[in-house]
This record gives sequence, structure tokens and C-alpha cells, in this order.
Amino acid sequence: MPGRGSPQETVTKALDALGTGAYLADEQGRVIGVNPRAERLLARSAAALLGGDAHDLLHRNVNGELVPRAQCRIREAVLAGVPAHGREWMARGDGTLLPVTWLATPCEVGLPRPSATLVLFYPAGRGQDPVTRSPAHGQLSDLERLALLAETTTLLTSTLNIEEALHRLIALLVPRLGDWAVIDLIHERDEVRRWAVAHAREGDVHLCEDLQGPMPPVTRESTMPLSRALRGVGSTLLGPETYEGPPDSGMAAEQHRLFEVTGMHSAAIAPIRSVRAVLGAVTLGRADQPGAYTATELALLEDIARRAGLALENARLYQRQRVVAETMQRHLLPQLPRVSGLAMTSRYLPAPDASEVGGDWYDAFSLEDGATALAVGDVVGHDLDAAAGMAQMRNILRAYAWSRQKPPSEIVQELDRATVRIAEVAMATAVFGRMTVNDAGGCTLAWTNAGHPPPLLVSADGLAEYLTDGHGALLGVVPEEDRPDATREVPPGATLLLYTDGLIESPGHSLDEGLERLRRHAASLAHRPLESFTDLLLARTRPSDNDDDVALLAVRVPATNVRTSR
Repeated sequence: MPGRGSPQETVTKALDALGTGAYLADEQGRVIGVNPRAERLLARSAAALLGGDAHDLLHRNVNGELVPRAQCRIREAVLAGVPAHGREWMARGDGTLLPVTWLATPCEVGLPRPSATLVLFYPAGRGQDPVTRSPAHGQLSDLERLALLAETTTLLTSTLNIEEALHRLIALLVPRLGDWAVIDLIHERDEVRRWAVAHAREGDVHLCEDLQGPMPPVTRESTMPLSRALRGVGSTLLGPETYEGPPDSGMAAEQHRLFEVTGMHSAAIAPIRSVRAVLGAVTLGRADQPGAYTATELALLEDIARRAGLALENARLYQRQRVVAETMQRHLLPQLPRVSGLAMTSRYLPAPDASEVGGDWYDAFSLEDGATALAVGDVVGHDLDAAAGMAQMRNILRAYAWSRQKPPSEIVQELDRATVRIAEVAMATAVFGRMTVNDAGGCTLAWTNAGHPPPLLVSADGLAEYLTDGHGALLGVVPEEDRPDATREVPPGATLLLYTDGLIESPGHSLDEGLERLRRHAASLAHRPLESFTDLLLARTRPSDNDDDVALLAVRVPATNVRTSR
């Protein structure tokens, strides 16, 4: 059709219109388009990039080494054709490294291979390439606005940490849309706090702590823009003249001070709302950047604030659940008994990315015949349902162990039947044992294992071995099947360790590797007092990429009867 360019020309024009670095990759990860801003950021010409493998050319770690293909998130997003975002180091043509924040999104480009992925990137911590765009160069294009909104949604909804979400919001706003950003939040009892006053200066974003802190209350009578925004009335364009007259409230006086200190000549304010309430307000301002905000930019800020409100509401709900979970966990985990002839300690570490409560548990209590019951278990899940199931199982086990003088295997078999019929638990593992002090000054341990990692016995001289006997099926699988028992003498000075799989499991490593790591560290710490033994073992053994909670129970037989030969 006359007047229309080729698909390649259309793609080139679209890339050139973007206000940040961008390249287009095909289904194989080859570069099929690149814009001038990307050329400047990467110090590479389009000719040097087109047709090359984007991963091999650009993607590096902090040390300048090529990121392994299996670990490169940009490459994964490109090959899978799915949206993704993150931070990365890119290799520049002059041999230096460029830290970037990136966003990948699949798109249809109308070329011989219609499916492609658009990768947008800008220097991390700078918001964008400072030489490529400022408000003086004109407003964002429609494509840039859509890309910014997509990036906002992706970045804000991918965290449940309120502070992290707000820091990401600031990074999205400045200096891309202004050189000042102010976030005011409404807390409990309608208290307002100026959470952040951020200023883009010399390529970095700085927080002005002297302008942050508690704010006067929101009054219904005030007609000033921030008060209206915090009441959810609406968004406003404003300037320093807005607050030149006598203040109608304490908040208006604070706003006058803000404009005076920052030197903002133009600003835009929008409320941050959730579905049910107003959570705060966000203000964008220009002092060093020229040009007044327009109605189009105010509408863009409203869209960003709306997405921020939904993300903050989700984060606040998560935080509330976490408080409930922490309280519940404190009540669920037991106090260890004081037992003559035994020293005991325990630890519980929540899953780092879950709701701070899970199905891992431990227990220790004295039995009527003088023995000490020891248990550790794991109910699948990291939520309140898992915690509730764990509490049911622990209480049922306590009742059976106290009321029935039976071997551990029979107690756990009854627990297994109850798990199916009473407790709302789909799957669980556990180790349950009885420890009695013997005449030799040591102890006798009798136990059974329901699909759980084996207990670890560490002697006083550092010999560590797993107790692999007495192993049976998981709870809830074959409740009618008989379970095995096992017994073992625990000598004076030895430490028995019961733990959950969060201490040994790690993505990319086998369970055997985790067990061996635990065994070696436990053996090396055998001479330590029990409390430091436990703390150091957790610090050295728990994988850094662990995403599970950890329960640990350590029992030591005092070495008072150990004789030392000379």
C-alpha cells in the first residue's frame, strides 16, 4: 500500500521513539533491532549488535564474566516469550560494565519471524540514560507511557515488602518524570507520615531526611491539593503560588516549606488508593528540569498511583498476615522441659519469602515413666493452614505419647491414622523418639522415622553419623502399615540433632550433598557448648538460597562420666 513503510522500517521507528535503551530479540535470542539510545549506553554500533546473540554479546555478572546460559533471566524470558524484569550487568563495547534495570516483554513485529521480545533497559540507580531524555525534550510518547505502566505493574507487584515497593516507585518516577518525588502515607489512626522526599541529583537519587517524618493531620476543611489528595478527592496540578497565601492547615504550612526548600516550580499530586481506602499520596516536582506538568502527565501519574495503591494494599495485607502468623508461631512452639541428665536447645527460622509461619515443628516433653519424648516434623506448606495442621499433629502426638506406654512406632502409627481422620493434613513427615538415662551415664534412644531426614548423632570427639534405621513411609500414605522401631545408645558428651529439610535442601544441589554438609559442620563443632554449637551450625549449614523454614532440636548428654586417659 502506498505511503506505508516495510515492517522492518516500522520496527526501527518504534524503537527509535523509545525514551530508554532497547533492543529486539528473535526466538533464538538474536538481536534483530536496536535503538540509538542502546547504542550509546552500550558503546556499540547497531552493525556490531544486529544478528549477534544478545546473551553472548551483553549479559555479564558483576565480575564481568558471561552469565551461564541456564542462569540468565533475560535469555530465559526471551526464549520462553514471557514478561520478566530484573537487574543485570551488560558488557559495553569499550570493555566496561553497565549495571542496568531491564524489562522484557513479548511482542508481535510483523517480520518474517513475527514473535520477538522487546528488552528495555536503563542504568540502575539512574532511572534512565540522562543524555537521552528530559522533560525539555518533550512528553513521553504513547509507547513510552505504556512501557512505563507495564514496568510499574511488574516491579511493584513482584514484592510484598512495603519499603521495597516504595523504593521501586521512587526509582520509576525520578528522574524520568521529575527531579523530585514525595510520598506521604496514611498510617493507623489516620496519622500521616512523609515517608520519602527524593531528589535526583548528579545521576543519583538522594533522600532528604530533614523533610521527612510525621505530618500534621488531614483536615476536612482544607481545600489545599495535598489535603484533598489524602482525602481521596482527586489529583491536582500546582506550583509554589498555590501555597503563597495564609495556610488553612498545618499540612498546608508544611507544603509551603517543601516548595520553598526544594525550589519546585511545577508539581503534580495524585492519591494512592486501594480498593477500600486512601493509603497516601504521591507528588512529582520539577525544580532543575524545565517545563510545567500537563494534564496528560497528571493522568499518567494517576495511573501509576493506582497501581502503587494496589501493590501497597497487597503488601499491607501480607504484613498483617505475617504479624498474625508470628503471634501464632510463638504460641505454637513449645517451651523445652528441664530434664536431669540432659541439655536441650531449639531453633526455628521462618521461610524468608513466605508468611513467617509454616509446617515445621519440634517438641520435647517429659513422660509419666520418666523418659523424655523428642519429636520433629514437617507439614507441607508455608501458611496458616500448615501451621494449624502442625498444631493439630503435635497435640495429638503429645496426647498419645502421654496416655499410652507404647513403643514409638505404635504411637506414630496411631498418629498416622488420626492424621487421616482428624487432622486436616494432606502430607507430613516426623521423627518421634523416647530417650531414657541409663546406668552408664549415657542415654538410650528408641525412635521411629516417618519419611523424615534421619537424626544425626555426634560424639564428643567429633564422630558424626546418621541414624538411618527405623525408617518408614510418610504420614498419610499407608496409615494401616506397621512401622519399624530402632534403638541406639547415646554416650556421655554426645549430641543428638533432630532437624527439618530446610537445613539441608538447596536448589541445584542433591539431598546427599546437603546431608554431607550438615554432617561435616556438626562434627567440626562437636566441642562447642550446645548453644553456640546450634547457632554456628545454622549459620554455616543453612543454604543461602533456602526458601523453606527450619526447625532444629539439639539434645546433649552431659560428659560428666567421660574419663580422660593420660
